[in-house]
Amino acid sequence: MAKEAANGDMAAPAKEAGGKPRRNLLWFGAIAGTILVGVLLAVALLSGDGSSAPGVGSTADTAPDFSFTLYQGQGQLGADALNLSDLQGTPVVVNFWAGLCPPCRAEMPDLQEFHEAFKDRVILVGVDLGQFTGLGSKQDAQDLLTSLEVTYPAGFTNDAGVVSRYQVLSMPTTLFINSKGEIFKKWSGALNGDVLAKVTEEMLSEESAG
Repeated sequence: MAKEAANGDMAAPAKEAGGKPRRNLLWFGAIAGTILVGVLLAVALLSGDGSSAPGVGSTADTAPDFSFTLYQGQGQLGADALNLSDLQGTPVVVNFWAGLCPPCRAEMPDLQEFHEAFKDRVILVGVDLGQFTGLGSKQDAQDLLTSLEVTYPAGFTNDAGVVSRYQVLSMPTTLFINSKGEIFKKWSGALNGDVLAKVTEEMLSEESAG
């Protein structure tokens, strides 16, 4: 069975850094936005496409496959449009987010730092679900990436079933997927750089030991 775990709606805020009061304000906004995000996602789940494909929490260890199109990062991943299964062979961190999601905005600087530190060992890809959750358009998503100067691969999916198959109960939601395409852990809610690094190192260590 996969070692997934839903770890609550919010992780501990990112470490305070001198000269970065805006980061604290972002995390405050993330906490305030969590309730609204949860309501919108509940509606999205109830109105899903009814897909019967295996989902997170089922007996399947393999992450459900889906297609996505990149806003950015084509050079890093080698194509404009891919399937998640195309990345198999390298550990992947999939971050489901949206352009008007306050917790997503709050964690993005930590995701960027994580990408810069781990890009030689792990693929980080952000997948925008705004169009299915009422949390922004594709333009809102691209505007957020630009305003925060995010450079890691990020795009969107047209597969509405992703919300139900991955049981996205809060935004953002992050999946840690090993090189075999199996879910190592699921994290519901915003997380910080320390959590990203810790869980990723655990996943990499297990692969090395196995």
